Amino acid sequence: MRKQLIKCRINGRDTETVVDIRASLTDLLRGEYRLTSVKKGCEVGECGACNVIINGECFNSCIYLAIWADGKEITTTEGLLSADGELSEIQQAFIDEGAVQCGFCTPGFLLSAAEIVRSGKDDPARAGYPAGAGYSDEDLRTLLSGHLCRCTGYENIFRAVRSVCSRRSVAADAALRAKQPMADSST
Repeated sequence: MRKQLIKCRINGRDTETVVDIRASLTDLLRGEYRLTSVKKGCEVGECGACNVIINGECFNSCIYLAIWADGKEITTTEGLLSADGELSEIQQAFIDEGAVQCGFCTPGFLLSAAEIVRSGKDDPARAGYPAGAGYSDEDLRTLLSGHLCRCTGYENIFRAVRSVCSRRSVAADAALRAKQPMADSST
């Protein structure tokens, strides 16, 4: 069995560990670091329960080798909490919208939702989109489609993500409009 040293940043903390070169990132995160929000579901990259954010992009950690994480920044659901333990905006939206049922799929959905919200597409000033542009309902459903929820909580999950995107879009539109020069009303 070959092993390799990997160094990465997990939830804002620098880590260093020796792993079996065949181990999945799921196994590393659950086994070595006890990050149990990373679920073992299908183990073939179909259900999204093992979803993590790597360098700002979501991946199914069950089909991502741990050695590939060397030098990377990894975020699990535990990493969404603020330094003082406050829930993130998307976590609170899941609670507000009742988007948690049995909870097995929730961590993976939360990370996809966090990636969607952080992408900035619903923030015209950040993304270069015109005011009012952003994710359509179809866009959001497509982006969330890589997950299986056995409790059929999809609609509440969708509403939670839509609510955060909408709030951010409204705030971004207002900020953008505040920066635009006033039209001369004397002409």
